[in-house]
Amino acid sequence: MSATSISKESLKAIMQSKETVVSKGAAMADTEKVVIAEAAKTEVAKVVTKKSSALLSNKPSKRKAQIYSVLNVILPPVFGVLLLLAVWTLISHQSPNLPGPLKTWYSAIELFSDPFYVNGPNDQGVGWNILASLQRVALGFSLAALVGIPLGFIIGRFEFMSRMTSPIISLLRPVSPLAWLPIGLLVFKAANPAAIWVIFISAIWPMIINTSVGVSKVPQDYMNVAKVLNLSEWKIVTKILFPFVLPYMMTGVRLSIGVAWLVIVAAEMLTGGVGIGFWVWDEWNNLNVEHIIIAIFVVGIVGLLLEFALTQIAKKFSYE
Repeated sequence: MSATSISKESLKAIMQSKETVVSKGAAMADTEKVVIAEAAKTEVAKVVTKKSSALLSNKPSKRKAQIYSVLNVILPPVFGVLLLLAVWTLISHQSPNLPGPLKTWYSAIELFSDPFYVNGPNDQGVGWNILASLQRVALGFSLAALVGIPLGFIIGRFEFMSRMTSPIISLLRPVSPLAWLPIGLLVFKAANPAAIWVIFISAIWPMIINTSVGVSKVPQDYMNVAKVLNLSEWKIVTKILFPFVLPYMMTGVRLSIGVAWLVIVAAEMLTGGVGIGFWVWDEWNNLNVEHIIIAIFVVGIVGLLLEFALTQIAKKFSYE
């Protein structure tokens, strides 16, 4: 009996000791979990602190980069303009007959205070003269586009036409635009159509050449597919050639508008009437040098705006 009781008591003691060990192990496990959780929180806090400090440190660098990019865009043109004004001022001091920037600025303010006055057929404001020149350029340029672009497609599409027109284009393209003015006066018997003719014959060559080059660059695989599908010539032009040639064509258009605006000033100097070229020549006869310099800037700004407008149009209609 005693051995059995002892064994029972010892068994109870052993069980109690096991429960104590298990409870202590659970308590130790909970403690380890708490310690691990606290350590994890600490690590997360460190990472967040590092990232926040990195972001805070990057903010000034980003601001500096933005400021640097803005200054990189603005400062070079500003320095260029200031250099031009400095050189202009220096030359005006050396040549008393040449007005300086300040005198020209005051004259421009007075001139553009009433740009659309009319005191007679040959005495009109600078605004009317610019509009008259733009009208002539628009007419001559439009006629050149209507003739030059289709002709460029034909020359680039058919090798026979390319060989036939190549010597004609090579012969006539280098001719000075003003050399065509007497022919225009002889044929049209009037100054205004003659000036439009000069613009037309000067602006047509870049359109023809660039369009024909674009057509000749079309991959032969495209044309083979068109033959397999038995496409008509109209579908070949509209579905294959035109999308591919459009960048070349727009380059020719941009070159042509620059040539047209360049030529109109010289043509109007010789033909007379209303126009920016005639206005420059008239101001020279009146020895008004300030207005001549203003006209130079006006011609440059208008030409820049025309080219910028055509560039934006080319981006809108690009097939790339």
